[in-house]
This record gives sequence, structure tokens and C-alpha cells, in this order.
Amino acid sequence: MNILALDTATPVLSIALSDGEHAWYFEADAGNRHSEIIMDAIDMLLSKSGMQSKDLDLAACMKGPGSFTGLRIGYSIVKGLCLPFGIAMAAVGTLDCMAYFRRDWNGCVVPAIDAKKHAYFTALFEKGVRLSEDMDVSVERIAGLITASHAASESPVLLTGIDAAALYEELQCHLPAEKLHLDEWHPRDCRQGYAKALLALAPRHIEKSPLSAPEYIRKSDAEIEAGKLA
Repeated sequence: MNILALDTATPVLSIALSDGEHAWYFEADAGNRHSEIIMDAIDMLLSKSGMQSKDLDLAACMKGPGSFTGLRIGYSIVKGLCLPFGIAMAAVGTLDCMAYFRRDWNGCVVPAIDAKKHAYFTALFEKGVRLSEDMDVSVERIAGLITASHAASESPVLLTGIDAAALYEELQCHLPAEKLHLDEWHPRDCRQGYAKALLALAPRHIEKSPLSAPEYIRKSDAEIEAGKLA
């Protein structure tokens, strides 16, 4: 199966392309420049693989949480590929992708995305199974959830995801240091994306409707301001 996976949920733009036998990758800590880079990067990967857009069987993007603009970019491009060529579309939760490669961890896995405003987007996982819904919560709340989790109470907790290092530092004030483990895949000076995990999960998350949209767990600043003025 020819699959294109786009991770545009965070400042790290990550793209993966596979023909089922070989895979090609692109990654850049692009900040807010995803829209400037992404089409050239996709064209480059397609060229390297010898494929054209019409050869794809499945195009996938992150469902959220994540950057409002980034998620919309991912959905727009995937829909732009799927609709004219009749390609299947998949959307996978960002935190599910962040936890995917740590599903063998013996205990609680906590992926983290800095949600700003003194909060993180996070969820709790154990052996690849969700223990919670996606959340937009404070560090104090995350510490409380870890303390209350059976999986976390019996075993060390692994912090993973693009902003795991930042959450690790903040949780030091709330939980014993020996309880927390920072994913070695996330050194403090190098952030990475999750298109490879998205590539693996996408076939299980094919959307029934091409009209699907990102799942936001926080209102945008514009929506909040509109509510204040209403």
C-alpha cells in the first residue's frame, strides 16, 4: 500500500512516504513555516520514490490536538490529494502517535505537547492502550493524574512527545525524581516529529467521510475573544 503521512501538528514538520516495502522521510523544525515548505517536501519524496500523487492509496494527517493552523494545513493537503484522485484518507490522534513507539514500556506513558498558557495537551497510556481522553491541563493536574493512575503507581512513568523535556522539568516540583523517566528519544536540544508512527497507524484509522475535520480540545484565541464580545 502506498501511504503518505503528514505530521503538521507541532512546529516540527514531519513527512513519511511508503510503498509497503521502502520508506522515505522528511523532517524540519519549521516553526510556523509549514505552508511554505510542505508541498516542495512532498514533491521531493514522491520524486525519490518514483511515485506520483495519483499512485497513493492512502493519505494521512494528525487529528489533533496540536497547532490550530498546523492541523488545518495537514487536513487541507490530505483532502486536496484524496478528493480528486479517490484516495482513502486517515486521521490519527497526535498523542496516540507520540505514544506509539513506547507501547512496550512497563508502566504509564505520558506524551506531551506544550499548549501554552501554563498547560499541556496530554493523555495517559499503558501498553498502547488509552487510560484517559485527550486533555488540556496544568502541570499540577498532570501530577495528580499520574499519582492517581494504577499503572503509574506501580511502575515508573515515561514522559514522551515533542515537549516531554519541558514537562519533565516542571513535574520535578510535584513528583519524586525517581518516578519520572524522560524518553531518551527526546534530548533537550533536538525535537522530532511523528510521521513514522502516523504511517504505521494510518491503515487502522481510515475516515468514512472526506468531510472530517481536526479535533480541537481548546477554543482558538479568536473564538475566545468572540465569546467575550458576544
